[in-house]
Amino acid sequence: MKRWKWWKIIGLASFVGVAATGVVIVRAERRRRAYTPEEIRDRLRARHAEATGARSASASE
Repeated sequence: MKRWKWWKIIGLASFVGVAATGVVIVRAERRRRAYTPEEIRDRLRARHAEATGARSASASE
């Protein structure tokens, strides 16, 4: 009987873990979708300029 109780606890804990992971994924997705296309383009252009600037600086050394 005690063994069955442990399996119930483990099953419940795994269910809670899966649910918590789902919540984290949904929140991240909402944050990602909160950007407008213009904001995304601006951020990508800034990252590209930073990356190419760092690459050209290291190549000139």
